[in-house]
Amino acid sequence: MKKLSILLFAFVALISLNACTSDDDIVFVAQPDPEGIEFTNSFSDVYLLTSSTGENLAERFVWNEVDFDAPTTITYELQGSTDADFTVVDILGNTGGNNLGVTVDQMLSLAEDAGLDNDPATEEPNAGDLYFRVRAFAGAGEGNPLEEYSEVKNLSVELPESGKEAEPAKRELYFVGDATEAGWDPDNNNTPMFRDPANENVYYFQGRFAGGGDVEGFKLLEIPGQWQPQWGGTDGVLSVNPGDTDDPSAFGVDADAYYSLMVDVDNMTYTWEEIDETAATVYNEIGVIGDATADAWDADQDMTQSDFDPHIWYVNDIELTDGEIKFRADNAWDVDWGGDTPISGLSELKGANIPVTAGTYDIWFNTLDGRYILIPQAAE
Repeated sequence: MKKLSILLFAFVALISLNACTSDDDIVFVAQPDPEGIEFTNSFSDVYLLTSSTGENLAERFVWNEVDFDAPTTITYELQGSTDADFTVVDILGNTGGNNLGVTVDQMLSLAEDAGLDNDPATEEPNAGDLYFRVRAFAGAGEGNPLEEYSEVKNLSVELPESGKEAEPAKRELYFVGDATEAGWDPDNNNTPMFRDPANENVYYFQGRFAGGGDVEGFKLLEIPGQWQPQWGGTDGVLSVNPGDTDDPSAFGVDADAYYSLMVDVDNMTYTWEEIDETAATVYNEIGVIGDATADAWDADQDMTQSDFDPHIWYVNDIELTDGEIKFRADNAWDVDWGGDTPISGLSELKGANIPVTAGTYDIWFNTLDGRYILIPQAAE
């Protein structure tokens, strides 16, 4: 009986040892992601590259995450090149996340490698294409054999010639959220705030916001179609996710009403108060008129009235020449508004003609407080 017990113990130990050995032999084999990897952000038609804006963000590249079907670290490497075949690869950065920002200086370096310059005295062109792709690979080492590449994305860049550098684009702030007309769609002709003409870091807006217990509120975006940079705030204090931190809290809206909002991105503060708009006139038609428009001073260029707020009017992609414009109601001069500052300002009834530089613009006008803004658009 003693021998039988010993043999039984040995048999159980052997089975246990074999089970442990089998567990230790489990191997995860990483596999390519059949969905692949691709860029998911929107791109501009042309990127203007100037040395004066070298530290600014030129573009934030965003892509989907890949799944190699194994518990392994995945590294993403953003690459740039002067040709579509990536004969020479410039590694712009790597991350364990799904986005990386590229500065104007980094694009300028690539542009110079591509033979572009901004000297009108040379034969080298000042405009051309640069090429980008993202590489995903398993692990943290550069030599891992399991890797995937996105399709190559070409971006058109321009180096304004010396003496002709374009003024850097001004920051815009657009509303997004269930308290606004656009809802939570970041590319839905989102209403902008109106920039102070004397301080480009201060913005104003008077208008309607939806509110209530089932409404989250609203946020502010800088680039239509892109979720960062994203602005929010609580108790008068602004916060922002430029693209590499957590998103801020939404601005809350207690009730469906009209409010006055002021945002100061320099001091990271804002003011918010309910206003009474019941005495304000609601107009049937608003138009843009002036020698900067297609019909000069002879006829209005009709604006569209917001379905959400009858005091907000806009016209998209209007082509203007060097000259002046005004706003007027009902195709007549009984009621008209003007101001003496270009691009943005606070108009007044029977005010001065608004100076305009040739270009394509989205124009927004608020009859509630008389503010206006012209937002430059890329020419088609």
